[in-house]
Formats: sequence, structure tokens, C-alpha cells
Amino acid sequence: MKKIAKSGMFALLVTLAVPAMAQISDAQREAWMQAQQRKAAQAMRSAAATDGARAATAASAAAQDNARWMPDLGKLSATGGVIQVEGAGGGGLTPWALITGYGTRDSYGANAHYTYLSTQDYTLKSYGVAVGLRDRVELSLAKQELYGSLAPLADLRITQDIVGIKVKLAGDAVYDQDRWLPQIAVGAMFKHNNGIGGLGSVTSVKQLGAASDSGIDYYVSATKILLAQSLLLNGTLRLTKANQMGLLGFGGDLNDRYQAMGEFSAAYLLNRKLALGVEYRMKPRNLAADHEKDYYDAFLAWFPSKNLSMTLAYVALGDITVYNPKRQRGVYLSLQAGF
Repeated sequence: MKKIAKSGMFALLVTLAVPAMAQISDAQREAWMQAQQRKAAQAMRSAAATDGARAATAASAAAQDNARWMPDLGKLSATGGVIQVEGAGGGGLTPWALITGYGTRDSYGANAHYTYLSTQDYTLKSYGVAVGLRDRVELSLAKQELYGSLAPLADLRITQDIVGIKVKLAGDAVYDQDRWLPQIAVGAMFKHNNGIGGLGSVTSVKQLGAASDSGIDYYVSATKILLAQSLLLNGTLRLTKANQMGLLGFGGDLNDRYQAMGEFSAAYLLNRKLALGVEYRMKPRNLAADHEKDYYDAFLAWFPSKNLSMTLAYVALGDITVYNPKRQRGVYLSLQAGF
């Protein structure tokens, strides 16, 4: 095609120049024709170069546009936290002010998690997804399933759905190393208990004395990371009516008002991939049928990459209902994958 265009242009030049060429010598005519041929070739090369530059510019713009929508994974390793048992970004038992995922303020992050908690007489499973937007807003969705393994609760099955939101208000846990202001966030967890299975005629948490099968937890968290000391500190204040996180409903025959419960975490970063920590979570006591106790744990979190983490913990949940007054202690294992 280029040869045809080149020949056509050359023919046009020759046709236009015929009258003038009749008055010059053969040598001059040959030199003139060669000069015109070179000009035509140069014009073709210039046009091709312009088209190539335009194509390269368009490709570069498209690549930049695609890169803008890709997660940047810009946070430091382990500073995205893990997913706690109710689906929010944080530790194992309590939410932190950190926004889940590794996306910075110009990007986003997301992950999926599965948590397995087993004590002597109960098994709790939790799984869900969470999204962090511009390191400012976190949205989460989780489901909890509680199973019994000892009579008379051997066939017990309780499920609960949790929708969460968290918003960072001030501070930056990582970059504000020159001042004591922690990262501060507020959040809410909207919980709905789906009822009780395996207990015969007892099918609702209200039959155990709970005032409602739905409730909302409100909380404010403050998290500070001291990089020089490889230390993370967190404090959370939660307003709640939940009995056993909501698995036994909300409010009860002893109390049906919001109470402020403190939750605390401390973690030491052994290296860039391992963190060792402890947590303590205060609990309300709303039900005569459940002498609810505070929770606590000791955990080891492993971050082999920014796309995968694993948390192993020893956890104590106290006794769960008067029907089984044994103190429940066991193992907590959580897997998280995302970016």
C-alpha cells in the first residue's frame, strides 16, 4: 500500500512538472525527479512517524487509565490488620481504627475471610468480605454460625448476619509518627439473629429472655502504631446491647439499654511478617439465662504477603448460658485473602 501511494504521489508531481521539464536538460531532469522522489519518501516517513506517535500516546493514556483503577497495595505490610470475628478490620475480637486492605488514600482494598473458633463445647464459624475505600471508609458483610457439641446443646445451631461500616475521622496510624494523635474511626455493626435450631420448641432468642433478635453496635476506635518500637496499640469503646455478640439476641430481662464496653489490643511486630499480641473485650450481662463473661485472647498473626494472612490464637469466652456453665476456652484460626 505504501509503494502504491508513493508511486501515485510521484506520478502526480511528474504530471504537474511536464511543461517545465521540457525546457531543461536530461541530467537536470533526472536530478529533479530524484529530488522529488526523496521528498515524497520523506513525507511518507513523517506521516508514518506521526501516526506511530499518536498510537503510542493513546496506548500510554489507556495504560495509565487502567493503572488508576488497579489497587496500589501502598500500605506497609501488616498495617491493613486482619478481620475480626464480626467482619470488621482489626484484631481477632475487637475492631481497630485501621481501614481494611492495603489501598492508600488514592486507591482501595478488599478481602475475604474465614474464621474457625473451637472450644470444648462449641464451634463458631465466621466468614465474609470487606472493602476499604480510599483508606477512609470500610464496608463489611459477615455471617456467624454457632454450633453446640455437648448435651443438652449438642444439636444447637444459631446463625447471625452482620453488616458493618467504619469511617476514619482523624489521624494516621502509620505516618503520624511525629505526634501522639492516633488514628480515630467510628463504626457501626447492624446485626440480625436468624433464630435457634436444634432445641426443639425453642426457636427464638426471645424465648431465652432477649428483648430483640436485631440490634446495632456503635463504636469508636483509636489505633496507634509506634514504628520505632514495633508496637501497635488500640482502644475501642463500644455501645451495645448484644448478648454473646448478638448470638443470644439483644437486651434482656436484666437490662435492655445500651452500655459502654471497653475493648483493648496490643501487638508487637516481631518482623515484617509476624505479629504477636493480646486482646481483651468487656461484655454486658443482660440475660438471667446467660452469665456472660469478658472475652480475651493471645494471638500470632502471619503475613506472608499483602494478599494473604493467617491468625492463630488462644481464646477464652467464659461460660455461655446457664445450661452449660463451663468456662469455654479454645483455639481461634482465621484465614484472610485479598489486597
